[in-house]
Amino acid sequence: MTVTQTLHRIPVRPWRWVPWLIASQLLVVLAWWQFGWAWGLVLLLASHALFVVPVFLPNSRFYAPVLSRVPGPAVWLTIDDGPSDETPAVLDLLDKYGAKATFFMVGERAAARPERVREVLQRGHGVANHSQSHPQARFWSLGPGEMAREIAACQQVLADIAGKPPSWYRSVVGMTNPFVAAALKRHGLTRVGWSARGFDGVGCEPQEVVQRIARDLAPGAIVLLHEGAAHGHNLAIIEAVLQQLQAKGLQARLPQGTA
Repeated sequence: MTVTQTLHRIPVRPWRWVPWLIASQLLVVLAWWQFGWAWGLVLLLASHALFVVPVFLPNSRFYAPVLSRVPGPAVWLTIDDGPSDETPAVLDLLDKYGAKATFFMVGERAAARPERVREVLQRGHGVANHSQSHPQARFWSLGPGEMAREIAACQQVLADIAGKPPSWYRSVVGMTNPFVAAALKRHGLTRVGWSARGFDGVGCEPQEVVQRIARDLAPGAIVLLHEGAAHGHNLAIIEAVLQQLQAKGLQARLPQGTA
C-alpha cells in the first residue's frame, strides 16, 4: 500500500452512527421503564452527550475518518480561510523559506479571486475544500441538505478554477456533525484535522500563538494556520512559524503524491 493510499481516508459507511443512536435511545427507554425516571434521565443526557461532544472535537473519528498526522519527516502546513488579500504575501513567505503548503479555501472567496487560486497552484502549492460560505457560527448544526450544498458548491468552484477537484477537506472550525461524512464519500474527500494549532484565526497575541504551535512542531505534524484574519497578524505568525521550522531542521512539504 502506498503512502498516498493510506492518507486518503474517504468515509466508507457515512451512516454508521445511526444504529448506535437507535440502540442508545432504546436503552434509555428500557432504563426509564425498569428503574424509573431518574436513571432514565441520566442515561438520556449521557446518550445525547455521546453524540454531541464529538461534533466539537476536531480530530474525533466518531462521524468521519480524519487525518491528524502524516507519515515521514516533513511537516504539512495548512492555511485556512482564503484566498484573501494576503494570499500573494503568504506565497512570497513560503517561497522565501522554501516551504510548501495546502490552502483550505472558502468557495465564495475563491470564486471572487480565481487568479489567487491559480497563483497558489502555479507556485507549487495545493488547494482544498473548506466549505462554500464558511458559516462559522452554525456549521455544527447544518442539516444534511445544507451540509451537502456547502461541500459540493466549494468542490465545484475549486474544480472549475483548478481543472480538477480537490482531494482534501477541512470542516469549519473543525466541527464535524453527523451529515459531513455522506458528502465526503460522494466527492471522494478526505477530512483533515491538525496536530499543531495556535488559535490565530481570532484576535490573538502573535508570540503566544507561535509558542503554542512550536510546542507541537515535529515530523509528521499537521499545522493549522490562517490568512486574512481581521486582527492583521497572520503574515507575522506564518513567518515566525516558518522560522521555527527552519530552526528545528524541519521541512514543510505537501503529503507525498498529492497536490
